Amino acid sequence: MEERKNYIIVTDYVKANSGKDVSDELQKLILGNPNRTIYFPDGEYLLSKPISTPANPIHAVSLELSTFAVLRASKDWSSDEAMVRLGAAEPYNSIYIPGSNYYFTGGIVDGNGIANGISIDSGRETCIHHVSIKNTKVGIHIKWGANNRSSDADIFNVNIVGNAAHDSIGVWLVGHDNTLTNMRIANVHTGILAESGGNIFRNLHPLYTYNGENALDENFLTSVAFDDRWTDNYYDVCYSDQFCTAFSMTTKSRNIYDKSFIMWYTTKNGVENAFRVNGKFNAIIRNARVNFHGETKSSLLSVSEDGGSGIIENPMLNSESFINDEVYKEYLSGRVVSPN
Repeated sequence: MEERKNYIIVTDYVKANSGKDVSDELQKLILGNPNRTIYFPDGEYLLSKPISTPANPIHAVSLELSTFAVLRASKDWSSDEAMVRLGAAEPYNSIYIPGSNYYFTGGIVDGNGIANGISIDSGRETCIHHVSIKNTKVGIHIKWGANNRSSDADIFNVNIVGNAAHDSIGVWLVGHDNTLTNMRIANVHTGILAESGGNIFRNLHPLYTYNGENALDENFLTSVAFDDRWTDNYYDVCYSDQFCTAFSMTTKSRNIYDKSFIMWYTTKNGVENAFRVNGKFNAIIRNARVNFHGETKSSLLSVSEDGGSGIIENPMLNSESFINDEVYKEYLSGRVVSPN
């Protein structure tokens, strides 16, 4: 009987740098090696369609890429799904059975400007870490989890560069109860889109970038670093860099924003918002550092409806003269700190 390998090396079965689509070969390798780590050595692996892993613990696998291994969408890519769909082959909900906590780590996922990067479609406590996601429409998409829509995913040490489209997103969260830590996101219209709650966001840095002759300029007014459409999310040391609106929220967003850093190096249209609320303000903002520039109509807090029970504690502003609103003072607790 042939001895079963514990660590599957992709290039023993699939040729790297072939210039040909290897998605079917990789899918066969994934489904044929349950409860194994599948390792991709350096090289390029072209995909014309998504590859999917099982969430069922008896069939689950982990995908591990060498630092310079590249999964790249081919020019024939046509799917709306992500290049790598974790848990999509067999949905399942367990944290007790070995194999249920699978992961994707390492390497480069290149959407070639047309594809989404990685999605979590099912399972619980899935990890994505130490990966570089490039040229994608949506970098990471966390869908409804198997546990009452809780995906419980852990995403850390990931950098994302989008494709500069008006609908490009760094991370899109639909499933609840995730933790995102230590991430850099650039060249997207929306850095983080949270349509779920119970999430922890720590040390995230979305950067609004301009390519050539300000390719994203016409979309600047609707650009958002952190677009929160749910509630009970916690933000710790999150940095909005040059987006028109740093943090957007709704009336139901009873979130906590702690030690936010909001920076504009230049002003494009003079309408920048540090915190914008669609409805009444009901969140807590503590120790925010806000740096406005130039002759602007900028606001520390913009609301579409008066009232709410929100609190702003000890904001630090480079100068109150740059702020065109008085709304934030209605919710102010403590004092305004000005370094000038």
